[in-house]
Amino acid sequence: MLIVYCAMVVVGIAAIAWGLPAAHRLRSPFDILAAFLALAGLIAALVGALLIAVPGFFLE
Repeated sequence: MLIVYCAMVVVGIAAIAWGLPAAHRLRSPFDILAAFLALAGLIAALVGALLIAVPGFFLE
């Protein structure tokens, strides 16, 4: 499961790296989607880092 958690962190950072500049670059309806993608990437990266540090966090 450690590979899945590391993948969550990597995909989350990639989503943030694409979503933040795209939120400023894209036109009006699409910039909101890019901003939500950046937010989802932040959440995925933080949850992945939490699960790497504390593997059984959500089990109990």
